[in-house]
Amino acid sequence: MDKIKLKNLGFYGYHGVLPEENSLGQKFFVDIDMYVDLKAAGASDDVADTVNYAEVYNIVKDIVENRRFKLIEALAENIADHIIEEFPVIEEIVINIRKPEAPVRGIYDYFGVEIRRRNNG
Repeated sequence: MDKIKLKNLGFYGYHGVLPEENSLGQKFFVDIDMYVDLKAAGASDDVADTVNYAEVYNIVKDIVENRRFKLIEALAENIADHIIEEFPVIEEIVINIRKPEAPVRGIYDYFGVEIRRRNNG
């Protein structure tokens, strides 16, 4: 299966369980893999035959920056649902969210989640 990739999209959002996370905010990084048949787009050279990744970026930006979730699991689920709804040609999507400034005392690169969803529509 063909894949469209968006990697290391950075946003500032207000997601988390702790009140400080909701008031101060923090950085979030998102990777997206969208599995879709790209043969028609390759033959036609027409954006109408593919998934417009600029539109996907805007969907993700809006959700991360303007919505609030306690869990990054819920953030990932919301992103996946909206993208699949907007682009029904996507057969499967993988969303990876990294939270590098989680309020955990310790040394780490990030905490994160990865979800994989199939389009059942």
